[in-house]
Amino acid sequence: MPERAPIDTQLLAIPESAGSALYGMLDVLRTCGMSWRELAGNDRGPQAMQVRIVAQTDEPFRCGYGIPIEPHLAIGPANVPEVLVIPDFWLRLDDPLSDRYDALKTWLVHCWSRGTSIYAACSGSVLLAAAGLLDGRPATSHWAYAELFRRRFPKVAFNPSPNLCFSDHAGRLVTAGGATTWHDLALHIIARQVSPGEAITTAKFFLMKWHAEGQLPYINRVCQRPHADRAVRRAEDWLAKHYTTPDPVAGVVEAVGIPERSLKRRFSQATGTTVIAYAQNLRVEAAKQALEMTAKPLEEIAAEVGYENVAFFRRLFKRCTGLGPSEYRRLFEPLLTMHVAAEQAASGR
Repeated sequence: MPERAPIDTQLLAIPESAGSALYGMLDVLRTCGMSWRELAGNDRGPQAMQVRIVAQTDEPFRCGYGIPIEPHLAIGPANVPEVLVIPDFWLRLDDPLSDRYDALKTWLVHCWSRGTSIYAACSGSVLLAAAGLLDGRPATSHWAYAELFRRRFPKVAFNPSPNLCFSDHAGRLVTAGGATTWHDLALHIIARQVSPGEAITTAKFFLMKWHAEGQLPYINRVCQRPHADRAVRRAEDWLAKHYTTPDPVAGVVEAVGIPERSLKRRFSQATGTTVIAYAQNLRVEAAKQALEMTAKPLEEIAAEVGYENVAFFRRLFKRCTGLGPSEYRRLFEPLLTMHVAAEQAASGR
């Protein structure tokens, strides 16, 4: 049988592109099918994917932090790749890309309608949403963009939990979570477009780890949303200091001095969550820090953040982070080990 032609794969670059993700994806996909064999002492295999950078024009430009980009080709009706990858951008958390890139959005829709498989990493999903390709579909991105999707793209079923989200049943439209989940996306692209075996050898060659835990363990559950309700802001400030109190709802109602029903309604409208859930999030965040940076037993940590019932706390923690407390501690244990070792070295021990 004749060898299959390399898969026409294009990586989209714009001035906001993160150079590390763009060039990292370029390296990984370009070496698919070749580097592992060479490492094992065999002849390099055929190139599985023809990977090129595409941009609005083929003129050189600089992306985030001044990294130079030299596109191989430009967008246009005649350019319809088999695979299009949108690596992440340096994008503000309140930027829906509504005021620019109209021609690019039109091209994305054009490619999709003609059979291109489109993969977006992190903030790249915002561009797909701005083009309307995620309307009525499940999608993910960096968890910090949840509020942006809620406000500006309400038709998108945004889910901050997974590392990868399949936005159509055929698997032609895939979105990935935050930052380094482009590793997961690259391995998925190789598994889907080339073979699972090539994805495994690529992971071995680049020492790439699959983020099976998803994004939940990394989410900061206490992000203050901008709002103008001063009573709610006072409630948030009080809870930040007194979240361990046995009855935080009664405590904050007394501290703010407005009826409980009114406070609960205004709090939900301003923050997008309930008073008790906000207090629970503060408790979980404090417990996460204790698990990350100390060797305290779980019972002690649970009591410190306001829970005498350890079993209830364990269930709540897993619901919020996707991992049990012991699993969460193991996830970040190498960082604690390095921290302790650095401190010991600095003190001469």
